[in-house]
Amino acid sequence: MSRRLLDQVLDDLAVESARLETLLVDLPEAGWRTPTPAPGWDVATQIAHLAWTDEAAHAAATDEARWDDLVVEALADPDHAVDRTALAAGTAGPSVLLTRWRSARATLAETLRTYPTGQKMPWYGPPMSATSMATARFMETWAHSMDVHDALGAEPEVTDRIRHVAHLGVRTRDWAFSVHGLESPSEEFHVRLTAPSGDAWTWGPDGAAQTVTGPAYDFCLLVTQRIHRDDTALVATGGEATTWLGIAQAFAGPPGGGRSPRHD
Repeated sequence: MSRRLLDQVLDDLAVESARLETLLVDLPEAGWRTPTPAPGWDVATQIAHLAWTDEAAHAAATDEARWDDLVVEALADPDHAVDRTALAAGTAGPSVLLTRWRSARATLAETLRTYPTGQKMPWYGPPMSATSMATARFMETWAHSMDVHDALGAEPEVTDRIRHVAHLGVRTRDWAFSVHGLESPSEEFHVRLTAPSGDAWTWGPDGAAQTVTGPAYDFCLLVTQRIHRDDTALVATGGEATTWLGIAQAFAGPPGGGRSPRHD
């Protein structure tokens, strides 16, 4: 069962990555320098970051010495290490960036497919199984793809593949509380989301005091901090659930800055 789930996540990740690549493969150099919603990041920076993170994940799974070096680099400047690395790598030309990203994601996928079942690899947050890492890579690829689509004025494809993002968003609830210095809730929340297909996705017990309901797409944008809470149709019941939607964060690292509310 766990191996089938891993294969499904990796297959969906490959599709999501390929869709993003089709947006980029014929993009002229000027298009790669288009600013994205992430402050200071252009399209090239987004792809450089995806490639670097795939390489880092591969090191975490296979190369203890290289992984230790990456941790030391991150600890030396925890607030700026991600920006510095991505901005430096993003100065490369489009063909170089595409080649690097293709190689990095293919190598990581192969590594995760053969990673020992039950074993966990280190990461910047909690240690991860191969399936958890694949899910995290899907989440981040999808989130940065949203930024690229936004920058280029392209309409993203919204599919039920985002269930991986939603699942990770729910499972990282306590992480979001902890990185904000807050005590984690003692009880599970009930989360009920409407998938793009119209299906209902649920987590947690029926009858829970704290609940979150609404569109899965909005939830995924929120937990990847691609939208402000006020610009979603999500409904929270209970104080802790309301707090969560204000700090939700499905990615590792320090608290993200999120997005400002839209002004229509």
